[in-house]
This record gives sequence, C-alpha cells and structure tokens, in this order.
Amino acid sequence: MSLDDPNLIGPLSAPRLFCDLTQSWSEVGGGVRTYLLHKRRHILDSTAHRHLMIIPGARDEVIDEGRAVTVTIASPHVPTSPHYRLLLRNGAVREALERHRPDLIECQDAYNLPWAATSHRKRHPETALVAAYMTDFPTVYVQRPFRKVIGNTLAGAAALLGYRYCGYLYRRFDSVFALSHNGGATKLRAYGVPNVDIVGLGVELGDFSPSRRDPQLRRKLGLGDDQPLLIYVGRLDREKKPDMVVDAFRRLPEELGARLALIGEGRLREQIAAMGDPRIIMPGYFKDRIELARWVASADIYVSGMADETFGVSIVEAQASGLPVVGVAAGAMIDRVTERIGRLGPVDDSEAMARNILAVWNSDRESIRQEACTEARQFSWDRSMDALFSRVYPDAFARSAERGAAPAAALAASLAKA
Repeated sequence: MSLDDPNLIGPLSAPRLFCDLTQSWSEVGGGVRTYLLHKRRHILDSTAHRHLMIIPGARDEVIDEGRAVTVTIASPHVPTSPHYRLLLRNGAVREALERHRPDLIECQDAYNLPWAATSHRKRHPETALVAAYMTDFPTVYVQRPFRKVIGNTLAGAAALLGYRYCGYLYRRFDSVFALSHNGGATKLRAYGVPNVDIVGLGVELGDFSPSRRDPQLRRKLGLGDDQPLLIYVGRLDREKKPDMVVDAFRRLPEELGARLALIGEGRLREQIAAMGDPRIIMPGYFKDRIELARWVASADIYVSGMADETFGVSIVEAQASGLPVVGVAAGAMIDRVTERIGRLGPVDDSEAMARNILAVWNSDRESIRQEACTEARQFSWDRSMDALFSRVYPDAFARSAERGAAPAAALAASLAKA
C-alpha cells in the first residue's frame, strides 16, 4: 500500500502532516540533515502531504512556507560538536506538536525527544509514531568512551543498559527502522523490538561518478599516476576517528609517494595540522557537492576508521566514484564493504589498516572500480523514499489504528456482556 497511490481510498487518501523531530540537525551537513531535506523535497514534489520539522536552532522561530513548516527551538551548542545543538526543552516541543497536530511523528534520536512524542500521543492516541535508528549510541557514546576510564567489563555493562533502554523505548513506537543490518537492526531485534525494517539512506548518484576524476587536481597536489591519493570525508572528531586514518597513512612506506586528503572540519583539525606533515591536505568542508565529488573521484582509495556507522553515506559516495574502501569490521561497514570492493580490519588497529591500504593499492583496482559503482547504484533517494512511503509509514498508520481499535473493541465486549 502506498500513501502516494492516487487510487488509494479510505483514511490514508487524505493529505497528512508528517513531522520529523530531531536533535541531529546541523547547518553544515550531516546525514540526518541530508535525509530530512530529501524527505521534504519528496513530500512537496511528489505527494499532496505536508511536512513539519522541529529542530534545534539559535532562537525560537517558526518558518511557515505553506506545506512546509520549520519550527526551531533555541538550544545550546553541544560542547564537543559546535555544529550541533542540544534540544532539551521538551515543553516547547510538546507545545509545537500541540499547535500543529501532526498525523505522524518520526524521531531520529533516542534521548529526551522521543518521550515528548510519546507524551503527545497520550493526548492524541491517533498519532502514529516512527523511530529511525540513526546512531548506535550505546556503543558510540557509552561503551567506547567509557572503556578507557572504567575498563571493558564495566563499559560493556553500561552499553548493555543502553541497549535495554532502546528495547524499552522503541517497543512503544508503531514502526521502527534502521539503516542497515549491522548498523542497528540486528541489535534492536535482539532486545525485543519487533518488526524492525531496514531503510537505507540515499546518495546523489548523479553527482558522484568516476567521470568527475580531475587529473589537473592531482597535478596540483603533486601526484603522478603511480602515487596513491587517499581520502577521508567527514567530521574531524574523536567519534569519526580520522586520527586513526592519519596514523595508518604515516605507516605507509615513504617511497610510495602517497598523499592523504581529509575533507571536513572538527576539533582534531588543529592537532593533525600541528604534525606539520606536508603530505596531509585539509581543504576544509565543501558546501559544493560537485566540488566534493571532484575530490573523491580524483582519489584512489577511501579510508575510514569509523567503527559505528549506521549507514555510511560517505562510503557509498566513494563507491559511486569508483573507489575501493579500506575500513574496519564493525557497524554498517560490514554491510557496505566486501572483499571484492575493499578491505576491513580490526577496530583501532592502524597497522592493519596500513597493510590493507597497500593490499588494495596493489590489487586490480579497475575491477574494483566497476564492482564498487555497481554496488553503489542500489542506493538512491527515490528508493529510500519509496520504502518510507510505501512500507514504513503505512505500517505505522495501520498499527496506530489497531492500537486505537483495541480499547473500543474491549469496551464493546464489556457492554455486550452487560
């Protein structure tokens, strides 16, 4: 069943208001922001529905553009990630939900905001709730940082509590989806969340292509055809582990003549720049996606140490550009990278990563290029939106209707007995 089917009759045939409620909003990119903007475009261009976003911002503001409404709620910056903000004002969120009364609310994080959504549903039981598992937070923000302080055993126990919390929270939602099997779906199912769907994010396949390769850019970087350019795209912070990529790069033989391009901004930028290694290039964050695609296609190997990808947009963009990927055997990397199109090694092992880089460089990269492009073609925004609007959202509305029908049936049964 599709919400966009013009022949659809019944309660789903009327235009609906879909709401996205998230902490994970940044004005300078990020996977959630990209996802939400594509969803808004799909709703406005391809459906009769309306879209509401409730996001953190510098001030309280409502931007009403007819079928698209954006509510920003004044929120402080995240101390360790200044491009993101902490939306902690659940009261203001509930007021916005009460004012706009969405038919469906989708939450992209697992902290305080889902509870604002469930509180709203208590007052309006007809509201459908959807959860998107965008960040594997018990591992990313609990187990990995805590183990350095309290050891593996206690950190693992703390992460277990986090996953149990996820099970408790997400069982309250009408539909739940993850972005990949190893990036979340398997874990959620293990902790009792039923019917976890998988909806991959999309990639602008028209932007990323081997045809963007620019020999002139390589010459400006002092690279010949027999010298590898490694590339990483993402935030330069502890979570994304660009420092491990740098360490692996510096373990490569100097006679290889390799260069490393780190595309992005973050707190580790100054630390990496302080090394004074002229072979490491940091051009910053590219707002221009075509310029980013030019850099990616002009590289030879994409490298990432991020162990907890839930989808891996930059990985798919690199594959669409014909690049092999060297990464770590964890999270969505396991779903995205096979031995035909790259190499995966242990987490936090820069020596193994360096060996894998050399192995890929000395492999049949033309064969990898073709395989990688084929792999990437399965991820498009059209496919993502179709999964949401033909599968996830109709299921949520159906379960919401069943939930509302159960008390009415019980009341009817009790009246019949009386």
